[in-house]
Amino acid sequence: MNSNELIQNFLRDRLGVEPERVVEEAELADLGVDSLMLAELMFEAEDRLGISIGSDEGVPRTVGDMKAVIERLLAAKQARA
Repeated sequence: MNSNELIQNFLRDRLGVEPERVVEEAELADLGVDSLMLAELMFEAEDRLGISIGSDEGVPRTVGDMKAVIERLLAAKQARA
């Protein structure tokens, strides 16, 4: 599973967001993601992908921001392996 699939599936399953709305520039808040839902999304990414999202990552505003965080942490994980 890649970051895009994870985000699309999460938003579809939790909020009923159609996959075609989950594009890089989409604001997470516009898709219905509040602070609690964002925390759930981050925990889901951590659990499914075996990464740890630290508080120093900041708060992603867009789908693209969230994907960038996940992909950066996945790349770091692979580099350590």
